[in-house]
Amino acid sequence: MAAKGKGIEPAFPDDIINRSLTSRHLSTVRQVQMLENEIRTLCIASREIFLSPPNLLELEAPIKICGNIHGQYVDLLRLFEIGGFPPEANYLFLGGYVDYGRESIETICFLLAYKIKYPENFFLLRGNHECTSVNMIHGFYDECEGRYNVRLWKAFIDCFNCLLVAALIGDKILCMHGGLSPDLHNFDQIRNMTCPTDVPDSGLVCDLFWSNPSQEKDPATSQYKVVFVK
Repeated sequence: MAAKGKGIEPAFPDDIINRSLTSRHLSTVRQVQMLENEIRTLCIASREIFLSPPNLLELEAPIKICGNIHGQYVDLLRLFEIGGFPPEANYLFLGGYVDYGRESIETICFLLAYKIKYPENFFLLRGNHECTSVNMIHGFYDECEGRYNVRLWKAFIDCFNCLLVAALIGDKILCMHGGLSPDLHNFDQIRNMTCPTDVPDSGLVCDLFWSNPSQEKDPATSQYKVVFVK
């Protein structure tokens, strides 16, 4: 059972990273012991970072692009073993951090801690599972409620609502979780999006999370290579 104590100053974020790495060489992953107020601090601090840059991240290569970890904390650790632990390598994650796997809390907290420690070379986009209607039914809500409480799940949702939806690498590679939208005609539409926001049921923002590939190309984006994980 995760620790639920209150009134203790969080060791933040280095100690959370170090505790998360204790599972690095174990054959099975154990739950990382984190206080509720430590996790809340992660959510609040990372939320402020997500709200600070423009809505379209404009990044430079080299950078490693990853997606759909879905609570598989063992896979996340292995990914860093292969690609290099931050800040040895730059990373862009395309969402899909929670649900399905058994360690969604460990996964998202580890990523948020790295974002806080290395904000200039570690980047997180939002995926379709980082929204209320999806992670309420695919496991993350139940994990938060069972190990902590619903209030903590709401703190995560407040954080997810501030995640950006797209990134442009070297002015050549457009990255998002889902795909292109017929409503996307220029990048200023992404730059001018309101944040924080929930994911609507239709329209441009929804398409960036849920759209499937199409053979049709829009002249405004046809010059860019598109990377998505859906």
